[in-house]
Amino acid sequence: MTDLAPIEKIKADSRGLRGTLTESIADPTSGGLAEDDTQLLRLHGSYQQDDRDIRDQRRAQKLEPLWRFMVRLRLPGGVCTPAQWLAIDEIARSHANGSLRLTTRQTFQFHGIPKGELKESMAALNAALMDTIATCGDVNRNVLASNNPVESPAHYEVAECARRLSEHLLPKTRAYHEIFLNGEKLAGSPEAEPVYGKSFLPRKFKTAIAVPPSNDVDIFANDLGFIAIVEQGRLVGFNLTVGGGLGATHGDAATYPRLADVAGFLPADRLLEVAEAVLTTQRDFGDRTNRKHARLKYTIVDRGLAWFVAEVERRSGVTLGATRPFEFTSNGDRFGWLEGFDGRWHRTIRVPAGRIADTFDQPWLTGWRELAKLHRGDFRITANQNAIIAGVATPDRAAINELIARYRLDAAEHAIPLRRDALACVAMPTCPLAMAEAERYLPQLLGRLEALLERHGIAEVPLILRMTGCPNGCARPYLAEIGLVGKAPGRYNLHLGGDARGQRLAVLVRENLDEAAFLAELDLHFEAFAAARLAGERFGDFLWRSGRIQSPAAATAGG
Repeated sequence: MTDLAPIEKIKADSRGLRGTLTESIADPTSGGLAEDDTQLLRLHGSYQQDDRDIRDQRRAQKLEPLWRFMVRLRLPGGVCTPAQWLAIDEIARSHANGSLRLTTRQTFQFHGIPKGELKESMAALNAALMDTIATCGDVNRNVLASNNPVESPAHYEVAECARRLSEHLLPKTRAYHEIFLNGEKLAGSPEAEPVYGKSFLPRKFKTAIAVPPSNDVDIFANDLGFIAIVEQGRLVGFNLTVGGGLGATHGDAATYPRLADVAGFLPADRLLEVAEAVLTTQRDFGDRTNRKHARLKYTIVDRGLAWFVAEVERRSGVTLGATRPFEFTSNGDRFGWLEGFDGRWHRTIRVPAGRIADTFDQPWLTGWRELAKLHRGDFRITANQNAIIAGVATPDRAAINELIARYRLDAAEHAIPLRRDALACVAMPTCPLAMAEAERYLPQLLGRLEALLERHGIAEVPLILRMTGCPNGCARPYLAEIGLVGKAPGRYNLHLGGDARGQRLAVLVRENLDEAAFLAELDLHFEAFAAARLAGERFGDFLWRSGRIQSPAAATAGG
């Protein structure tokens, strides 16, 4: 029998994710954790990281790395109250690096928390009725949901479905409460995990709900997805999607991004049973020997969609119906004020790369704090790293607008479309997987791309750029019209041809390019696009129509 991946033994022997985390956190001799505990910590929503900018300097001084911790919140559908925003802001300033990071999974991350302040940070979150359970690691992570409640009450139903899904698929272990909240210690055997079992999942698992015509959660990039079917303003059920995932490994053709399959229709009241059946099927049949082959997408490719659907139907007791018609028209956010069906207003604010911080010319952290003190609705984080001031009564709009103007929170919305819609992962200096820069490099890169677009007279044409520091795909570059994926310091793979609906993969066109090389490549494509584009045609669509890129198999998701 093939040996299991090492982490499988760590999880199985951890007594419900406890391991020796309590002892590691209390150990004063190091700023980090014991190796096995760093793996278990992920399933509690935190990663051990270090400042890579000073790693060599500390090594030369014979010091251990400057260990710090990233902490990610569980925030189903991206919804939080003003009081919770204020609590998050306080943690960022008191325990983290003074900034907030809005992620592509509709939640907040803190960076730079010292080990000695981990428990205090978790306790502060708990006091604000939040937690970080199962936001990282081999579990179902934060559940995404289309979150701009404009068209109908169905959007509110979807937000509630995201919350119920998140709760239903949480681990049952009380380890989090013991370790971080000084809960009563378990004596004897660990709690039963009816959904996860003692070894949890073979790999990370991502779930999302989309409400057409907006695919703002990039539903086909998720392991498990539900496309809401709304008829006459009422949520009647979902089209099930399975097997999406964007992570890959450079140079390994056995790993690849994949769009989810549309598997059939289920009634709205059978959501939890079907979700659990998908998850447990992956639990039992996913590859536990090779983590590069452990995502649900590979299970479906290896065994076939028909087999997978039959197994899900058997476990859930739900026979999937024929896929219902749906149409997506965009995968971006809608900025500015939008009026909801209930007469309340929603204001989407662009947050470049999701980073909210106070700098010498941008007091954004302060501005959002002042908004949270004033606002009487809620906030919603989007999967495109933006934030919505939601549920604003008409008389309150003027005061909200005044604060937005005072702190220039809407400055990024007045940029050309390329800059407004670009995404980037964190990458250097904190992500241990990063091979190249992303977030820190993005502003410089945008300036150079804007110059090219302006030269060709196409600066005002919508264009989706996404970049990551490694091939894991956290900013979803494989779905972008232009995707840059870090290969080495200062070098990137160039992917082209994704669409504006999140239903087509970009194609790898050139590898291991420095900035001069990929800008030159893009300049040629921009020149051709400017000369021969059709009215209203997007850049990604033009590249396919003109034959400038070629189609691999399974590049599009159905609908």
